[in-house]
This record gives sequence, C-alpha cells and structure tokens, in this order.
Amino acid sequence: MIKKLNALILVFSLLIGCLPMTSAFAANNAIAKIPGNSNPLMDHKLGADPFALVYNGRVYIYMSSDAYVYNSDGTVKDNDFSALNKINVISSADMVNWTDHGSIPVAGANNVNNGKGIAKWASLSWAPAAARKTINGKDKFFLYFANGASGIGVLTADTPIGPWTDPLGKALVTGSTPGIAGVTWLFDPAVLMDDDGQGYLYVGGGIPNTSDPASVANPKTARVLKLGADMTSIVGSAVTIDAPYMFEDSGIHKYNGKYYYSYCINFSGTHPAAYPAGEIGYMVSSSPMGPFTYTGHFLKNPGAFFGGGGNNHHAVFNFNNQWYVVYHAQTVAMAQLGAGKGYRSPHINKLVYNADGTIQEVQGDMTGIAQIANLNPYNRTEAETIGWNAGITTEESQAAGGPVNNLDVGYINNGDWVAVGNADFGIGGAKTFKANVASATTGGNIEIRLDSVTGTLVGTLPVPSTGGWQNWRELTATIGGAKGVHKVFFVFTGTGTGYLFNIDYWQFTSN
Repeated sequence: MIKKLNALILVFSLLIGCLPMTSAFAANNAIAKIPGNSNPLMDHKLGADPFALVYNGRVYIYMSSDAYVYNSDGTVKDNDFSALNKINVISSADMVNWTDHGSIPVAGANNVNNGKGIAKWASLSWAPAAARKTINGKDKFFLYFANGASGIGVLTADTPIGPWTDPLGKALVTGSTPGIAGVTWLFDPAVLMDDDGQGYLYVGGGIPNTSDPASVANPKTARVLKLGADMTSIVGSAVTIDAPYMFEDSGIHKYNGKYYYSYCINFSGTHPAAYPAGEIGYMVSSSPMGPFTYTGHFLKNPGAFFGGGGNNHHAVFNFNNQWYVVYHAQTVAMAQLGAGKGYRSPHINKLVYNADGTIQEVQGDMTGIAQIANLNPYNRTEAETIGWNAGITTEESQAAGGPVNNLDVGYINNGDWVAVGNADFGIGGAKTFKANVASATTGGNIEIRLDSVTGTLVGTLPVPSTGGWQNWRELTATIGGAKGVHKVFFVFTGTGTGYLFNIDYWQFTSN
C-alpha cells in the first residue's frame, strides 16, 4: 500500500501517538464501538444517511461518504457535505460483524474521484437508496442517489456490491420531471419494491418559505414516482405527499399490507406537540402512491440519545422476521474529536409495532442488536469483516481472489487489533489458522486470543516481510484451545512505531 498521510491516518496518529507500543497487553482502545456493543456499526470510518437492502441472508447498508475535511492548520472543519461524492457500503449476516465493501466512486463531473467517477454528469452523491428486482430471470440491483439537492441518479449492477454502471448517463429525476415542480430540495431518495414487482421512488424536501407558518406546516415538497419496469425510468407524473412539517429524509416500507411513509420533521417555527422538531414522523396509506395520513412519530433526533444533535436520517427494514431502523448519529466523531462537527456514523435499533399498526418509540443506544447468528470461523473471512477494532483502517487491496472492491486491513501498528463476535469453533475446536498477509517492513505477529485483547492465547502467526505492502503470502499457524463459541481477537504485535503488515483474509481449520 502507499504510505500517505491522509486525514484519517492523521486522526489515528493523534489518538495513538502517546500510547505505549511495547506489548499487546497495552493494546489500543476502541474509538466508539466497545466490545459487547453493536452500535455504531463501525468506527474505523464514517458513514451517513444509511439505507438498508436485505438480500441472500445479509443486510447491506449504503451510506453517504462522510469523511473528515481539514483546515490548513490541521483542525477538522464542520461538515458542509461538499465532499460527499462516494457511497460507502457494509454488510452483515449477524448484525455485529460488518464487512467493509469500500466506497463506490459515484460522482464523476469535473474529475471528481480522480476520473474514476461512474456518473460523469454528477458532482455529488448524497443519501443513497437501493433495490433489487429480478429481470429476465436475473437479479439486478439499483442504487439511487442525490446529486446534491438538484436531482436523482441511478446506477445498476449484477450484485449488491457492484461493479456499478450508469445506465442513463444523466439524472433520472430532475426539476423538469412532470410533477416535481415545487420541490425545494430534490434529494434523499427512498425506494420501495412492492410485492407485485412494481417499484416506487420517494424524493424531496425543504420548505418553500420558512417565514410563512403555512409553508412550514405544509411544505408539500415530498413526492412519490412510479418507476418503469426497468427501474431506470419514470412512469407518469410525480404525486405530492402532503407530509406535515416535512423537512427531508424520505423513508418507505410496507407492513401488514399498509404503506408507511416516514420523514424528518422540520426545525422551523413553532410546532404542535404531534410534530416534534427533528424527529422522524410517519404517515400510513393503503396505496404506495397515497394519499397518506399522518399517524405519529417513532425516532427522536439522535441528539436526544447521544448528544450532538444535527440532522436525522433513517430507513426501516425487516431482517429474519424482525423489524429494525438504521439511522445515523455523531458518536464516532464525538469520541474522536470531542465534538461531532456534523460527521455521522450508522446505528441500528429494533423497531416494534403495536397491535393497531402504530409504531412504538425507538430507543437509540450504543448497545444495539445482539448477534443473531454465530460466525463460522472455518469459512474464509475477509479481514475487513469487523466486529470491533482499534487503530486500524481499511484500504483498496490488490490481493487476488477477493470480492468486488476487495479491501484489506492496513495501517497496523503494534497494539492494534481487530475482533469478531461469537465465532463457533464446535466441540472439536480449531487446529490451524491461516491468513493472507503482506508487509514491506520486518512484519510482526498476529496473536489469536479469545473473548478479549488479553484473553486466552490460542495461537500466534508470525508475519515476516513479504517484500511489499501488496505482495501477498498465505501463512499458517497451529491453534490449540479454540473450542465452543467465543469472540475472537486478532492482536497485532511488533517492534517500533511503524506499520507492521496488512491482512487480506483469514480462516481456521478443524483438521
């Protein structure tokens, strides 16, 4: 890998520079996701405006690419969202261990993303939404995004992680789309794939006149559009959703045959108690195109749970017959910087319905969701599958045989670590451990420990120099004592204060 002093590494260096580097037992601390907790979903990078897609036993979370932006003196600027030109993707089968699938370089105008931008007409990619549809017997995936507040684009792929292409070469929805006139902010898409295979797109936001109480109370800036069978065209005219006190963040889901449109209530003026500022309100209809009836609210502003306040963005989804809401909060930025400065990270908590179909208030917390399935350590596991970590980050990898947009875990110093939750080694237990590694220095060691950074040591894999940060070698070590279900901590040790090695994937064997 190229050793460049980027913004993220600067932050990590400031955090760990004063810590001892002589022993794994002086291991670095997690930033915000503490072992045992499930929120935030990740803390080695940021991600905002999350949207969930469930496919083939996994939950995929698509996010705006929040990343720290710096002043010339090295201090972090307040987030102005001008750098959101990618979409970050993570996925999980168990709600604790999340695989980092990297960033989709969406925007391509004016050489954004160094010429790798997919949508050459777009300069930004905010607040994504994703859907799957079977077309001609083949699963196709559709990723909708906002070009700032000026229009909605769509990318397509054959898998939920890409590779992605731009089928239109232009925006799907613009200010000239029939029925869109009057929308202040044309952004924040949400997509619904109905049971009959018909797709619907929900967009919009803003207040036409914040000094007019009537405009604040009924902005009429939310829209629903019927998608064509190809999911990349619009049928007919957009229909207005008269969402009271609408601000932004369209959400849509279907429950018990009813359609739930949800959104962030605005902050302007004086509100009746039924429309609390900055919270997520919802409306219900018997039709995906409405009309919708305001019913209540179910998610407070993240500041009420974690401090930091800011905007509120969410998506409701069902996974393994349980309902959840994914949303963002400034928890990682507050832990790193002392103040969130508008930089967001994804969280998930359960969502519960009352018998009458109304939604109970969600309790946001750092505990999150208990792991719903054990990890199989005998399968190849990407090293960027992370339950908890300290000190590391991920980067693009040149290792062969990995997934689309393969990453590795890199920038590893002595005392850093990565952990996964609830791996089931079975009665017989593990006999060997192998990992694909690369190092341009003298390397170091991977200590395999159970349940904590100082837990039972069941094996150590020495990592020598391989002659380069992307010169990969698969190495094997003997394991003893790894039986039953445990959290697994990979603790990285070595000499000096430089980077030790990279990891592409790991796998245990039982024979």
